[in-house]
Amino acid sequence: MTDTTISTISILGCGWLGLPLAKKLLEKGYLVKGSTTTTEKLGVLAESGVQPFLINLQPSVAEVHQSELYKFLQADILIIDIPPRTLIHGDEFHVQQIRSLAESISIPLPQIIYISSTSVYPDNNQVATEETEVIESNAMVQAEHLLRNISPATTILRCGGLMGYGRIPGKYVAGKTITTGNVPVNFIYRDDVVEVICEVIKQKKWGVTYNVVAPLHPVRRLVYDQNVKDLGFLPPVYDDSTLPAHKIISNEKLGQDLKYTFQFPDPVAFPYGS
Repeated sequence: MTDTTISTISILGCGWLGLPLAKKLLEKGYLVKGSTTTTEKLGVLAESGVQPFLINLQPSVAEVHQSELYKFLQADILIIDIPPRTLIHGDEFHVQQIRSLAESISIPLPQIIYISSTSVYPDNNQVATEETEVIESNAMVQAEHLLRNISPATTILRCGGLMGYGRIPGKYVAGKTITTGNVPVNFIYRDDVVEVICEVIKQKKWGVTYNVVAPLHPVRRLVYDQNVKDLGFLPPVYDDSTLPAHKIISNEKLGQDLKYTFQFPDPVAFPYGS
């Protein structure tokens, strides 16, 4: 059921996760605005029922897109789902994107959901909760701080490795020699992320941080071997001479607060398709 106090939701970044989320929110009766960085995608959004906007943070908002951004930000909830792409642009680029966005957000502030990552936690062979110390130099940590400064009610969702559909773990290691076969995974299926976001909105969980990962953490070789069996990828070669530093992400807080039941709790059993 739609929250009658919320009518419009803007999703900055209607891509692999954002577009399915937009469709789910439309089903629930919300008016959804969605942004893309390419003109080709505008038609895809419109055909899905999403009000399309062309917004490209490079890292600032181009002057030609300023009016579009202003209209886009007229919403009850703003969901920010843009990848930092630090390997391409460096750590500071994403921080500047969020800073530029923050400067464009006017009063009254919308409720904000920021899609962050469990990469904010160091790999030091620990179980990481939302209270675990993070890597302060991480671009997403800095973005989290910026958003919380402008709106303490910002909810941060630190997602594990996003999987499902075309994102298949075994595809990325096919035929390669890897040392991470015995490292536990922190994966999450796309459908569960969409549902968790919907629950945050429905239950009005604002100003909180949640780790969003599947409850089970099998070692990587179990996931990869299942992908090989089901989908015919070349198997990786396992080098078990060392065990790399790693972490296990706890989703206990999310489970307790949202009372959410995961559709896909076991990464070994994640289904894959188009």
